[in-house]
Amino acid sequence: MGKMILNGEIKERKEIRLDVDDRGYQFGDGIYEVIRIYNGTMFAAEEHLTRLLDSAKKIRISVPYTVSEMEEQLNRLIKEDGIEFGTLYMQFTRGVSPRNHAFPGPETNPVYIANTKNVEYKGKAAAGVKALTEDDIRWLRCDIKSLNLLGNILAKQKASESGCFEAILHRSGRVTEGSSSNVSIVSNGTVLTHPSDNFILNGISRQVMLKLCKENGIPFEEKPFTLDELLNADEVFLTGTTIEVAPVAEIDGKAIGSGKIGKITAKLQQLFEEEIERQCGSLAR
Repeated sequence: MGKMILNGEIKERKEIRLDVDDRGYQFGDGIYEVIRIYNGTMFAAEEHLTRLLDSAKKIRISVPYTVSEMEEQLNRLIKEDGIEFGTLYMQFTRGVSPRNHAFPGPETNPVYIANTKNVEYKGKAAAGVKALTEDDIRWLRCDIKSLNLLGNILAKQKASESGCFEAILHRSGRVTEGSSSNVSIVSNGTVLTHPSDNFILNGISRQVMLKLCKENGIPFEEKPFTLDELLNADEVFLTGTTIEVAPVAEIDGKAIGSGKIGKITAKLQQLFEEEIERQCGSLAR
């Protein structure tokens, strides 16, 4: 936690200086990723870094590193910081230039930073969280993991002030995702989750969850569902890098199913934990 990466070099955090004319600061003109660390090992690193490059391509930022080069740099940072369980944050901005909406000239280089944070690993969640529903006021390119998060922040803050863990977003009654997670429901034994299009971020944990469904014979469909289907689902769960698979017990004050973790959600939690151990080693505490 005492070090960071700046443009590919590991430096002491106190030595890092970022320019106020950085377009990430001025415009939110950049992209980011958050990767979970277990036993000093990044989980699904290749998938995260591939998505980072995909987001960069969509907003026309040229990242001067390959996935393997970034992975090597990040592993060095994790080792030097001595992180066993935690998260890694990284972002690229379009760079430093005089403030102007149009892209700067080709002489401007992207700015790349990364840092780690210790996070205690508590294992899979047993109790379900509370959520509320909220209009999805975000832009129409939610598939890009951009620094522009005001819509997400406002929804998350409303949830927090209401004593809820998450805000589940919808567009005219069509459920999209959570403010910082993907949302899935279980109806008649089938997992339903919004298709991977421009209305949601194709979460890495969501991708892992769907892979586990496919490998273990759990029926699933990537199809839209409504607020009514959400509130009357047998089970609802969230997926995300920092929450893995989290059951939802209550939405808008209404209990979901029995109000306790459902059978399929519990199974997916178990399978997800096994996948983490396959990639990162034992989670025994």
